[in-house]
Amino acid sequence: MMKALKLLCTGLILSASIQASAQDCESIVNICHDHLENGSSKGKKKSRFVSDGQVYTAFLDREKAEFKTTFFGGSTYRIAASAGSDDDYVIFTIRDIQGNILFSNRNHKNSPYWDFKVPSTLPVIIETELDLDKKVTGCAVMLIGFQK
Repeated sequence: MMKALKLLCTGLILSASIQASAQDCESIVNICHDHLENGSSKGKKKSRFVSDGQVYTAFLDREKAEFKTTFFGGSTYRIAASAGSDDDYVIFTIRDIQGNILFSNRNHKNSPYWDFKVPSTLPVIIETELDLDKKVTGCAVMLIGFQK
């Protein structure tokens, strides 16, 4: 009986933990949508970007996640990433299939989004990680959008 009670309590705690993580990730998705749709208004006209329909999510614990995608030539894209209320928790690095770094927000104070135009179609690998000086574990979310 005592063993069954312990097992039940452990299951409830684990279930609550998973649900809290899912809710945390969902709020981070909303932050990314805001970056994707609104971006910065610092003296510039806002550019609207529409999501590609994918939500790239990873629960990171001192590790990296990789996502593969293709950027199509002639399109303008925005990558938005977040791991919480502060904008600079996530580092994302875009590499071509040979592993050459095309961009990293690490060189731009971990900016939460980046806009760019692709001259020709390009398959890429996007690596996301948490800035371990700021956050060591948590949900990281990335959205990719194209300009309307």
